[in-house]
Amino acid sequence: MSKNKTSGGFPLVVSALAIVICIGIGWFIYKTILGAPGNFNAEGHPANILGTMYMGGFIVPILIGFLLTVITFAIERFITIMKAAGTGNTDKFVSNIKSLISNHDFDGAVAACNKQKGSLANVVHEGIEKYRFVQNDSNMDKEAKVHAIQKALEEATALELPMLSKNMVVISTMASIGTLAGLIGTVVGMIRAFAALSAAGAPDTGALATGISEALVNTLVGILTSAFAIIFYNYFSNRIDQITYAMDEAGFSIIQEFQASSK
Repeated sequence: MSKNKTSGGFPLVVSALAIVICIGIGWFIYKTILGAPGNFNAEGHPANILGTMYMGGFIVPILIGFLLTVITFAIERFITIMKAAGTGNTDKFVSNIKSLISNHDFDGAVAACNKQKGSLANVVHEGIEKYRFVQNDSNMDKEAKVHAIQKALEEATALELPMLSKNMVVISTMASIGTLAGLIGTVVGMIRAFAALSAAGAPDTGALATGISEALVNTLVGILTSAFAIIFYNYFSNRIDQITYAMDEAGFSIIQEFQASSK
């Protein structure tokens, strides 16, 4: 099994704490920035967009916290996946490894892995080391040697993949929760708006405006949160698929070369 497992990603406890901190920052932004006196006129009505957002109600700081959570974990995933991909271009690395293996330049392949670093290089390095180990083992037949190389590659891959997909569930969850939380705020705002319209006598225009603002602001922030989460999730999923495919391609090349060259 690979000894150079790529580290990265927030541990579970840190992930939970990060979400709580983001929501706390959301409340701070809501109270101190959106709720600043300068954002309202003398009658207490919003004087700018920040004041209008403040009128969105108690769901707004929660949604801001969710948006900050998406951004925080997107940054964490970006750093981790970039680290997993290594220092160079993955396609060029795989192409170089295939060329070195076909020329039986195992020392050069190991050196390329050490230079590339990351999850992809760790898996390839493990496969090459197992190749060299079983190559001269007279106690194993060809089929057993191929199986040993495959097992080494699978174990190394299994060790690296969880790190790649770690915390992706947080981003995907925020894509759903953002929309739902925004919808809750929208419904609450519309209830207040209709309550203002149904009031006896002339409608309470202030309450009506507050209700509409609450509905629209929550819809806006909820959609933004979900949109960012979906974009980031799809981007990172695609990058993970590319790295996984590169692992499989390099591993297949190692096994194919061993089958072709061994007796």
